[in-house]
Amino acid sequence: MKVLKFGGTSVGSPTNMKMVASLINTPDPKIVVLSAMSGTTNKLVQISENLYKAKQTEALGLIEDLHQTYKQVIDGLYATDNYKQKALDYIQGHFEFLKAQVKNNFSTHEERGILAQGELLSTGLFQLLLEESNIPSVLLPALNFMKIDENEEPDTAFIAKQLPADLAQYSNTNLFITQGYICRNSFGEIDNLKRGGSDYSASLIGAAINASEIQIWTDIDGMHNNDPRIVKKTYPIAELSFDEAAELAYFGAKILHPSSVLPAKQKNIPVRLLNTMQPEARGTTISARTSGSSIKAVAAKDGITAIKIKSTRMLLAYGFLRRIFEVFEEYKTSIDMITTSEVAVSLTIDNTRFINEIISELKEFGTVEVDQDLSIICLVGDSIEETSGTVVNIFKSLQNIPLRMISYGGSRNNISILVNTSYKNQALIALNDGVFAKTEQPAHA
Repeated sequence: MKVLKFGGTSVGSPTNMKMVASLINTPDPKIVVLSAMSGTTNKLVQISENLYKAKQTEALGLIEDLHQTYKQVIDGLYATDNYKQKALDYIQGHFEFLKAQVKNNFSTHEERGILAQGELLSTGLFQLLLEESNIPSVLLPALNFMKIDENEEPDTAFIAKQLPADLAQYSNTNLFITQGYICRNSFGEIDNLKRGGSDYSASLIGAAINASEIQIWTDIDGMHNNDPRIVKKTYPIAELSFDEAAELAYFGAKILHPSSVLPAKQKNIPVRLLNTMQPEARGTTISARTSGSSIKAVAAKDGITAIKIKSTRMLLAYGFLRRIFEVFEEYKTSIDMITTSEVAVSLTIDNTRFINEIISELKEFGTVEVDQDLSIICLVGDSIEETSGTVVNIFKSLQNIPLRMISYGGSRNNISILVNTSYKNQALIALNDGVFAKTEQPAHA
C-alpha cells in the first residue's frame, strides 16, 4: 500500500481537487492524506488571534468570509445539485462549530479545535467529490489513530496498533482518505503536529503500515538545488539520501517538513516528491541510496539568533560546555550551530521564546553578546569532506560576503554558514553561480 499526501495548493481549488481525484483513481491500494485548502489555516489562525484578544465581532466577520469562500468552492466542485446541497450541509456544521467558539475565556484548547477545521473541511468535501464521481473510498478519521504523547511527540506505538485495526474494518477497500496535521494529545483532546505537519502525518502513516512508498505531492517538481523564489535556473534533484533530505528540510527547504524524513528512514520507505500540476515530472526520490559526493543543494533558514558567551574561566575548564547546554535544555530551546575557541562559545537558536531567561542565566558564565536577523545557509551533499575542491569553491563564491559563523565537519552531509539576513539572497545567488554552474543537469536527465 502507498501513502499519498497532497498539500494545500494541490487541493486549493475545485479544479485542483478534481485533478487530485483523477490522479488517485487507480486500482492499487493507497491512503491519501490531505492538507487544508490553501489559505484556510491562515484564516483560522487569524480567527483564533482575534478571539484571544476578545475581538468577537472581527472573528465573526472572518468566519463568515471563510464560509462564503467555501460556498463558492462547492458551487464549482460538484456537478449535481444533490451533492452541492450535501456539501453545504456538511460545511454548515463546521461553521456552526466555529461560531460557537466566539465567547469569552478563549483558550489553547479551543484554538486547536479551530485549527483542525481546515483538514476536516477539505477531506469531507473531497470524499463527497469521490462519491459523486463513483470512485469507491472510505473517509478514515485521523483523530481515531493519530496521537501525540505527553512530550508532544508522535505516539508511534499507538498509531502502529490503531491504524491497521481501523483499516482492517474495510477489507474490500483500496482507497482511504484521511486528514494530515491533526491528532489527539495524551489527554484525548484535539491537537496538531504543528505547521506543515501533513507531511509528518503521511510519513508516520507510511511507517505504521510499512508502506511501499510515500509520495508528497505539492506545486513544485521536486526538491530544487536552490531556492527558486530567489535564484534563477534552479533544477530539481533526482535523488537524495534520507540524511541529505533531512538536512535540507531542517535548514529551510519548504517543500518537506523537517520531521517527516525520520519515520520513513527508520522503515526504509522511499519518499517521492512530486508535482500535482505536472504529474509526469520525475520529481525527487529520497531513499537510503546515496549518489555522488559533491554539493547537491543549498537551503537557507531565516529568523536565526546568535549568542556568544565569552569567559576566561572556560579555558581548559572541565564541564563548561555541559553547563552551557543545560541552560538551553532547561528552556527546551534547540541549538542549530556551535563554534568554540579557547575563551568563547558561539551558538545559534531559532526559537527566542525564552531568550531573556537564557541570557540572564548565561551571564553567570561571562559576558554575553546577542546578534539577531541572521540566516543559516546550509550546503548539502554526500561525503562533502571527501570531495576535493568543494570547500575552496564554496568560500571563493562567498568571498564578498561577511560570514558570521562556519560549521564544518560535524556531519558528512552538511556545511553551514551564518550570515546577516540582508546578505542571504546575494549568498544564494553567488553559490548557485560558483558551486552549481558546472554541475547543472537537465531536470529529467
